[in-house]
Amino acid sequence: MKLVGLTGGAGSGKSTVAGMLRERGAVVVDADEATHAVYEPGTPGFDAVVREFGPEFVSDGRIDRNKLGQLVFNDDDARKRLNAIVHPLVREWMARQTSEAVERGAQIVVQDVPLIFENSLQGLFSHVILVYVPEEVQVERLVSGRGFTPERARSVIDAQMPIEAKRGLAQFVINNSGSVEDTRGQVEAVWREIKAG
Repeated sequence: MKLVGLTGGAGSGKSTVAGMLRERGAVVVDADEATHAVYEPGTPGFDAVVREFGPEFVSDGRIDRNKLGQLVFNDDDARKRLNAIVHPLVREWMARQTSEAVERGAQIVVQDVPLIFENSLQGLFSHVILVYVPEEVQVERLVSGRGFTPERARSVIDAQMPIEAKRGLAQFVINNSGSVEDTRGQVEAVWREIKAG
């Protein structure tokens, strides 16, 4: 079994590439999905977040991720406190999903993790794929696709390692600033190389 890391900056199109890898037979384990799962009402993660940040971060019985996101992207201390709660739970959830995939016979498992390089996790993977777009494209996509203000888009991007720095750390770089067909062609080439290697 090969364990592959998939990463990229906010708004780079990791989900699109993850979908293309899934179409080719990879099992994709998604850190965002893990974060949703460990925040679910009734879980230790939910209780810990409410204890740490207060009931004002709960809306309709669930963690208000948007409100919490606005806080942590503008407050380093709050981000560290949230990460201390969530990261161990996310790692545990992802390890469990990966292990179940291996038991089912998966040959290639892709872990979709936004902060592989920020958290020095690259050593866990046989290969790391970076989904790359220039920073101005990240801002444009976060504003048009997710409804962020340009200021919030920049604060999200600034909280991550610069995408240019990540390029030199990944084994594979998929430039996702062109057409879907162009991205698909790059994914196919990377997939063939990973399978062969």
